[in-house]
Amino acid sequence: MNGYRAQLLRFDAHGQALYDSDGLLVTEQGSDGVQRVVDAGPYRTVAARHRDVPVTHWMDRLIAPGFIDMHVHYPQTDIIGSPADGLLPWLTHYTFPAETRFCDAGYAAEVAHVFFTELMRNGVTTALTFATAHPASVDAFFHEAQKRGLRMMSGKVLQDRNSPDGLRDETEQSLIDSETLIRRWHGQGRLGYAITPRFAPTSSEAQLRGAGELAARYPQTWIHSHVAENRDEVRWVAELYPQARSYLSVYEHFGLLRTRAVYAHCIHLDDTDRALMHASGAAAAVSPTSNLFLGSGFFNFRGADAAGMLHGLASDVGGGTSFSPFRTMLAAYFVGREGQSKPGLSLAPSRLWWLHTGGAARALGLEGVIGTLATGSEADFVVLNPDAIPLLSRKARRAENLEELLFALIVLGDDRAVERVVTA
Repeated sequence: MNGYRAQLLRFDAHGQALYDSDGLLVTEQGSDGVQRVVDAGPYRTVAARHRDVPVTHWMDRLIAPGFIDMHVHYPQTDIIGSPADGLLPWLTHYTFPAETRFCDAGYAAEVAHVFFTELMRNGVTTALTFATAHPASVDAFFHEAQKRGLRMMSGKVLQDRNSPDGLRDETEQSLIDSETLIRRWHGQGRLGYAITPRFAPTSSEAQLRGAGELAARYPQTWIHSHVAENRDEVRWVAELYPQARSYLSVYEHFGLLRTRAVYAHCIHLDDTDRALMHASGAAAAVSPTSNLFLGSGFFNFRGADAAGMLHGLASDVGGGTSFSPFRTMLAAYFVGREGQSKPGLSLAPSRLWWLHTGGAARALGLEGVIGTLATGSEADFVVLNPDAIPLLSRKARRAENLEELLFALIVLGDDRAVERVVTA
């Protein structure tokens, strides 16, 4: 067993923050080699139950669950901050040319190394990640994740139409490749496979039908795609699928809405769509820095809550502008304030944090596994140093409660505040 003493932030099953100003986290390695939480709480109470456990003292630091990024594109690491008029021009001018390079296994491995280094430098310990249409990109991703012992999910992108040469795949072969990759990687250690149609406009009906059949055969896999990000995209889908009630219902028709189905953005949904998301168990990956950068619109947190729709936060790099969960949470705060049907929704700092940890885990179908530091969960955590940045230090020392401390980190923190990342 190992003990870690610091300020301690955890979450209960209802998403309520649990905070100990002097806390102790105790972990133990299981027979599978994974460290899990054995006990956590106030130092005096927990230490009395584990007198023989060696303790690492990180005074004036905050231990918190590792951050979870619900939607990110590792092949887009190098195109962060590329200017464009909107989503579709950005895809054409930057994204597709960058992704064609991932047919080269060596190049894919190089970018995967940089990507994981950036994730961990920013305190992200789990991510649901797009690769490209090339199986080599998926192998590179999982090899790097496996070396680092991380809980990660990814999959080959499916796109057999409306895609450039070098990315457009062949329908039948794309599904064969996907199933081969599922058998190779899903459930290997902490790795999981995601069946990944890029978005409805770039997959034929045959490919979407095949993806749904794969999802039915492998129900523990994830489904990962985009929906209703941009109004031009929504209009395009309506032209391609004129019989569909909505963009989201296209995925429903092909069996692609279920638990562990994650759809990025979900901005331009109506109440019927949100009810469908709730009924199916599918989840939204809210990507506020990307949506603000590309001018796509605002996620409706109030509407999602009213529908009971699962959702959590995501960086969406490279449309997103930062790997930092602090930047993502701050952008989500702005969206909550400005982007609702009734303005002025103020997302509490602990709620923002929950949406990037335990709430994201719940949305991914990993409740109780990661994201909360609850007893029995995997011990992925970050050690945050509020004194790492002078202005943050000044503000944090004046915090009178947990919400003020968390908000100081959200507004003023960055990767410099992430002192250590400990993975299970």
